Amino acid sequence: MDMETNRQNQPGIAQVLEHLFRHEAGKMVATLTGIFGIEHLTLAEDVVQEALARALQTWPFYGVPQNPSAWIMRTSRNLALDVVRRQKVFREKEPEIIRLMEDKPSAPDAAIFSENEIADDRLRMMFACCHPLIPTEAQVALALKTLCGFSVTETARAFLTTDAAIAKRLTRAKQKIAEAKIPFEIPAGAELTRRLDRVLQSLYLLFNEGYKASAGDKLVREDICAEAIRLTELLAEHPAGNQPKTHALLALMLLNAARTPARMDDEGQLLRLREQDRTRWDQSLIARGMLHLAQSAAGGEISEYHLQAGITACHCTAGDYESTDWAGILSLYDRLLEFDGSPIVALNRAVAVAEIDGPQAGIDAVQVIKDRQSLDSYYLFHAVLGEFETQLNHLSAAAVHFRRALELAEIRSEQAFLAKKLQACEPVLEPVS
Repeated sequence: MDMETNRQNQPGIAQVLEHLFRHEAGKMVATLTGIFGIEHLTLAEDVVQEALARALQTWPFYGVPQNPSAWIMRTSRNLALDVVRRQKVFREKEPEIIRLMEDKPSAPDAAIFSENEIADDRLRMMFACCHPLIPTEAQVALALKTLCGFSVTETARAFLTTDAAIAKRLTRAKQKIAEAKIPFEIPAGAELTRRLDRVLQSLYLLFNEGYKASAGDKLVREDICAEAIRLTELLAEHPAGNQPKTHALLALMLLNAARTPARMDDEGQLLRLREQDRTRWDQSLIARGMLHLAQSAAGGEISEYHLQAGITACHCTAGDYESTDWAGILSLYDRLLEFDGSPIVALNRAVAVAEIDGPQAGIDAVQVIKDRQSLDSYYLFHAVLGEFETQLNHLSAAAVHFRRALELAEIRSEQAFLAKKLQACEPVLEPVS
């Protein structure tokens, strides 16, 4: 078989590399940063990117290695050694760095770094990215980029901003790291508490991007959700992160992830909560989520993650849609608004109001949302109003909202769902005889 034929028989190379990028790039960047020093973060990222580029160049011709993760790590290690030997900036540290990287197993499929080494470096990276000297708006973006393999575009979508704005934030953050000589460590005391909040926010945004992707063919990207859960579990298992709000966030992730199998039908069409087959919900994830929710009750601290996890738990423990504790959910949304007065939280609260008092009450709740105009470019704002108007049999008004929602939606399954809702609202024209 010639190389061209072999290349054509490797259609999954891109998918394998994307999976590796999500699962391994963040690990490798963190590990190399620990070796190079955090002031050389960009260099660590460049080395890992080059290793992935080499995989993309060679694997289509020679096949995917038996242990692709070890291949990426070994190639990154070898490229890093070349950099250390070539660049003067590492001259003083060269013997120590080379010893750290060369004192590793030589077997082709053996792991280069131990899981404990990787875990510690990833935690250090989490807290370094969220150092107070780094501009606040750049902290989470940097964590998403370096730890989770987010592209600039994906990070921009998570923040509802532009690629250029995110690129600027990342550049400023890395400049500040170099100028301030930010330590690559897990903080302690009051500093730990301050930075933990930023770390949790990074993980929260990461999970949300996977649970409800910003654009593309898939509504849910399970790989991103799983990576967010893994990182949060890593944090919860460490003394620095073993706090109630960490367990609350982990509970929220697990309970939401449990419902993923039922969010789409067999044809890839979106299913609303009332339409989902609850027997398809992952009971093991629900059990794990409820366990962490119980652990989050330690002490007297209540965070927005506690409240969001409580809302999700109400859904996960209801036997069917009709038995959902909407009064309890509304009460939790009322408290959540005290933490987060965002229009999106208020919009979700309006849905709970409508479930209790009817669609007109839901519309009234929407009308009094502060900064309601900021929701005009949010497709779910129009989808919710369209649903309320449909329930009131105001089909013309509903059609206006569904049409606007359809214009704004970027996920194909959501577009298909909204197109059906719009079609149901528009009158059927009689054929001309």
